[in-house]
Amino acid sequence: MKEGFKVLSLSYKKVPLEIREILSIEDSLAKEFLSEFPHIAEVNDLLVLSTCNRTEIYYSSTLDLSSEIIIYLGTKKGLMNPAQYLQYFDSITNSDEASEYLFRVSMGLEAQVVGDLQIINQIKRAYQLTADANMAGPYLHRLLHTIFFANKRVVQETAFRDGAASVSYATAELVKTLAQGFVDAKVLVIGVGEIGEDLAKHLSGSSFDVTLTNRSEDKLAEVAQNCGLASTPFENIKTKLSQYDIVISSLPVKDFIDINDIHSSNRAGLKYFIDLSIPRSISPAIESVAGVSLYNIDEIQDKTSQAVQKRIDAIPQVEAIVSESMAEFSDWSREMEVSPTIQKLKNALEEIRQEELKKHLKNVSPEIEAFADKFSKSITNKIMKLPVLQLKAACQRGEAETLIDVLNDLFNLEKDPVKQ
Repeated sequence: MKEGFKVLSLSYKKVPLEIREILSIEDSLAKEFLSEFPHIAEVNDLLVLSTCNRTEIYYSSTLDLSSEIIIYLGTKKGLMNPAQYLQYFDSITNSDEASEYLFRVSMGLEAQVVGDLQIINQIKRAYQLTADANMAGPYLHRLLHTIFFANKRVVQETAFRDGAASVSYATAELVKTLAQGFVDAKVLVIGVGEIGEDLAKHLSGSSFDVTLTNRSEDKLAEVAQNCGLASTPFENIKTKLSQYDIVISSLPVKDFIDINDIHSSNRAGLKYFIDLSIPRSISPAIESVAGVSLYNIDEIQDKTSQAVQKRIDAIPQVEAIVSESMAEFSDWSREMEVSPTIQKLKNALEEIRQEELKKHLKNVSPEIEAFADKFSKSITNKIMKLPVLQLKAACQRGEAETLIDVLNDLFNLEKDPVKQ
């Protein structure tokens, strides 16, 4: 396994929502980080994952760069004394453990709603940003493609992704429960990004009225049509809040709805708000208004649904797939350590072959030259076969370094100046 692969992680498991939203990383900052940080510290294989439940930086370096990463990001976000936030992060500096952790996160084993369907797409988006910034080397490329293949196995071989147990599904279940307290409940969904669109799908066909709104009119029209739901223009949407009993926002704009917007509502009675955004788009202060209740993303808990239970029951199968995939990846990673030596040996033998051909094939016919070239290639390939097999076997035993040293000495692979 490649030495130096690490992860700096902040997640819902130990960090409250009010801290997570401060330390969330939007795409624009992620792009800046991927572009600028390699000029600040010696780092490669850089991946930024930021969701409503976690902010994580995966990277390869000989050093633990936790402080440097947090100071850089905190400074970019305008935080006073960003180093104080180091206490909220966990750092995994063992390469095997960091790689396995990325596996577990990607599969949904570490998700707040177990098996969350959205996380693998979030990983893919993070990978795309990394690839666009040329910050994914062979190690990270191979690791992520191994993860994507393992995810396919999980979908095909287990019940871990069966059912609709996700943040959006849990929200839809909550909305349906709350709607029972109204006659002809009216629901507004603000924002039809990934979570909002998924929520709209779950609310499609409900017995109560659901209306969607979104900044992008094209996306709004597409989702509304696909889900068979009503839509309303985003412009002045805050003036329309009084028309709805339940308002769900997945708009990542800090305090988009605040207490003044609620006070201006002239509709009496109960009103529920559900905030699925990071940073929070609905100010917690609105709960001071009589009759108003607010749920945030940490309060959207697993419901004791059959889907969730099926996923919990499938966890051992998923962990077995992760273990098998990690073992295959570890084999590849160890073989990567000897690949430069294999290539040097091939180059050394090819150099000898070419020198001997030049020495012995002067003034011969093209037919003889072609035969000699083919015959000598066959011999060098046979010579290569045993050292390559021995190197790979040594990798599995963790003894490759000794054999590499022997081959370097025997064939002068480091190209020391020696008189022939």
